[in-house]
Amino acid sequence: MDALLYVVIALVVLALAVGAGLLLRSRGKAVEPPQPGVDYAPGVGDDAEVPRDTPRRTVEDTVLPEPGGAPTALLERPEPSAGRLTRLRARLARSQTALGRGLLALLSRDTLDAAAWDEVEEVLLGADLGVAPSQELLDRLRTRTAAAAERDPATMRSLLREELITLVDPTLDRTLRTARHQDGSPAIVLVVGVNGTGKTTTTGKLARVVVGDGGTVLLGAADTFRAAASAQLQTWGDRVGAVVVQGPEGGDPASVAFEAVRAGREQGVDTVVIDTAGRLHTKTGLMDELGKVKRVIEKQAPVDEVLLVLDATTGQNGLTQARVFAEVVDVTGIVLTKLDGTAKGGIVVAVQRELGVPVKLVGLGEGPDDLAPFEPEAFVDALLAD
Repeated sequence: MDALLYVVIALVVLALAVGAGLLLRSRGKAVEPPQPGVDYAPGVGDDAEVPRDTPRRTVEDTVLPEPGGAPTALLERPEPSAGRLTRLRARLARSQTALGRGLLALLSRDTLDAAAWDEVEEVLLGADLGVAPSQELLDRLRTRTAAAAERDPATMRSLLREELITLVDPTLDRTLRTARHQDGSPAIVLVVGVNGTGKTTTTGKLARVVVGDGGTVLLGAADTFRAAASAQLQTWGDRVGAVVVQGPEGGDPASVAFEAVRAGREQGVDTVVIDTAGRLHTKTGLMDELGKVKRVIEKQAPVDEVLLVLDATTGQNGLTQARVFAEVVDVTGIVLTKLDGTAKGGIVVAVQRELGVPVKLVGLGEGPDDLAPFEPEAFVDALLAD
């Protein structure tokens, strides 16, 4: 009888334990935050797949820093931007042998027959120069080499240098408009581009350019659809004492941009740089959203610069992207990243011809100060480096 009683008690205890476990599990589920159905993990292509027609949080949710709330830790003092491209010349030269030294070797031959000129054309096209610029340079080189008294390497190098500089076009205005306006309002810079080109990193490095040149900067983290973007931008800002305006994850990018400009005006900074989410140029809705960001900013102040970030390693494929972005937001300058990698220098000419706007900045490495103002002469000298 006692044994039966013990069995009954054991069964009751077991039933209570199982029931308590189920109750705790159901309660645990009840307190889990609702999942919006969006994968916020960073990665190329994520932004293009995120449905963005969900309700937005309002501008009141945007987190604004307190005036004078810059980090108090020791701040870095970036190097001035002037002459950076010359200092990074060796890094650029290592990856540009085909366009520069390859051409020089061909033009220095004793005989320039039809086969040699075919090789010259192949080098130009292979360097992502584009068909029209390649033919233009080919014709000019034919004419000048035929008229040259000698074709020794020194003469050919001087000739080729002149023609490449002309092709890159030193007459284009490459001024980066980051100076405060006469009325005291800050310059507004909008950074745009497709996924994976390095927009957020470029925004952070651009902040270092402004600070290195003696200016003050505020950053707007308007890429609200990639979880790491705001934190990444905050890290860049902390290093140079730049305030970063952020919004809620998945919030309205235009609201963040609007508040960033407002904060920049109130705090009297020289430049407000706004990072935007990557978007494929084929996604009409996302491109319309980018246009909205720019229009909302312009309710307070004109946008001084719209910098389109292109990955130089994509070559001619990046030109289609560039064309669509230029139609939506009126691009004023190009930033070519990864120009020190497997890129081909001709893309500089090709993208300028395609958009009619200059390459203003080039990325030449992973270092924080490896973003350099583009200088045609220094670029061509790097191509022809010994």
